[in-house]
Amino acid sequence: MEFRYLGNSGLKISEITYGNWLTHGSQVENDMATRCVRAALDAGISTFDTADVYANTKAESVLGEALKGERRESLEIFTKVYWPTGPGGKNDTGLSRKHVMESINGSLTRLQTDYVDLYQAHRFDTETPLEETMQAFADIVRQGKALYIGVSEWTADQLRAGHALAKDLGVQLISSQPQYSMLWRVIEDEVVPASRELGVSQIVWSPVAQGVLTGKYKSGQQPPAGSRATDEKGGANMIKRFMNDDVLTRVQGLAPVAEELGLSMAQLAVAWVLQNDNVAAALIGASRPEQVQENVKAAGVRIPAELMARIDEVLGDVVERDAAKTAETAPKGRVA
Repeated sequence: MEFRYLGNSGLKISEITYGNWLTHGSQVENDMATRCVRAALDAGISTFDTADVYANTKAESVLGEALKGERRESLEIFTKVYWPTGPGGKNDTGLSRKHVMESINGSLTRLQTDYVDLYQAHRFDTETPLEETMQAFADIVRQGKALYIGVSEWTADQLRAGHALAKDLGVQLISSQPQYSMLWRVIEDEVVPASRELGVSQIVWSPVAQGVLTGKYKSGQQPPAGSRATDEKGGANMIKRFMNDDVLTRVQGLAPVAEELGLSMAQLAVAWVLQNDNVAAALIGASRPEQVQENVKAAGVRIPAELMARIDEVLGDVVERDAAKTAETAPKGRVA
């Protein structure tokens, strides 16, 4: 495993970070989830990312139990707040001071820890003054309940505004957590340049494009039984944008590149996002320990410039690069 600084801070995290978005507390039984976490630890992963909304708080509880007994100082534990939790009442969502302050306490209890290393705004709340949100985050840092703060799926302008307020309040906003993969590069033109300017790193989710970049989906064929594309509760809706013959055919064209590097296609996809010097970590999930063991082989891989160029040639115009997609895919109002 290799480690990278997160933003303009002294915090180092594992460049492969374990995330439990679609697995713990929902798709994967608790004992298997624990085995996946143990596999991550055995592979040198020290950084774990979750959110209160995952499986409506259950994912945090599963992760907290799986990490129990580990030396806390040797781990970096991240969580998030924004989406509805609990019964979904009027204040069970968003980034109001009330919801943020109550949510951090719930997260710490479920994670069985006194603090998280990074507390992230899971989306931008259009209905709460940004000053209110950032003051709440700053107070959480001052209380010692979080060491640093970050955001997820914010636009470049939102990131600049949040970073400026955080700086005024004397706290460090050091990370952005966007979707990023060979097929989804919408952060490259605006979010990444703004982040470099501000001293913010990316922790990217879905580096294998919800499984499409593994090569398991074939043009003209039905998705494999049990795959994400067939699971209406586990992300099938998100994967639809990639499930067309042109994309799937071009993805198959990446197989020779992976073979030349001695990598699986999934490993190539994870290694690809790590070539971006603004990316501190790639988030991987797993429903089986073997998936963790395979994905960590992407750590430390250097893809030569000529092969990076060939990847661009193979994928061509199926790559989504429109910077406006970050705003377009964001909630337009607070989700109740």
